[in-house]
Amino acid sequence: MSKPAFNTLDSIAVPLDRRNVDTDQIIPARFLRKSRSAGMADYLFHDLRSDPDGVKRSDFILNHERYQSAQILVARDNFGSGSSREAAVYALWDFGFRAVIAPSFGDIFFSNSLKNGLLPIVLDPESVEALLGLLLAQPGCRVKIDLASQSLTASAGFARRFEIDAFQKQLLLTGQDELG
Repeated sequence: MSKPAFNTLDSIAVPLDRRNVDTDQIIPARFLRKSRSAGMADYLFHDLRSDPDGVKRSDFILNHERYQSAQILVARDNFGSGSSREAAVYALWDFGFRAVIAPSFGDIFFSNSLKNGLLPIVLDPESVEALLGLLLAQPGCRVKIDLASQSLTASAGFARRFEIDAFQKQLLLTGQDELG
C-alpha cells in the first residue's frame, strides 16, 4: 500500500496541553465499528471536543477556528498510550494531522503511526515544553518539519533535530510501506 510521501510540512501547530492522552481519548471505543472508508475525523477526541449532547465545547482547542487546517499536533508525554487501536491514527489522519510531536508515545501507537504515514516525532521534554509555550503564547504559530534533515523549526528561533529510524524515514520519504 502506498501513501503520500512525507518530505516537508509547514503548518499551524495545535498545542494539546495534555499528558497521557490514550487511544480511547483519541477515538472512543464506541466508534471503532464505524467504516474506515467513511472517515473518522468526526470521532477524533469526540468526548473532549463535544459535550454529552453533541454540542462542541468552546474550550477545547480543536474547536477553535484557527486550528481547523492544522496538520501538526504537539502534546505532552505518553501520547497514544492504551489499547492498540489503529483507528486512533486513522482519526488523526482523517482530521488532517500529518505529524504529532511529544516527549513519548505509546509503543503500538508509534508503530501504527509510521505504518500509516503519520510522523511521530519524539523530542526531549524540555524542547516540548518550550514549543508548547511558544504555541500557547502565539496562537496560530507555524512549525516546519523537514524529514530529510530531521529538523523542525518555529518562530522565535525555535529549532530542533529529531531522530527517526533510517528505514522508517525512507518509507515516509517515498510513500512506501514495509511490503513495498
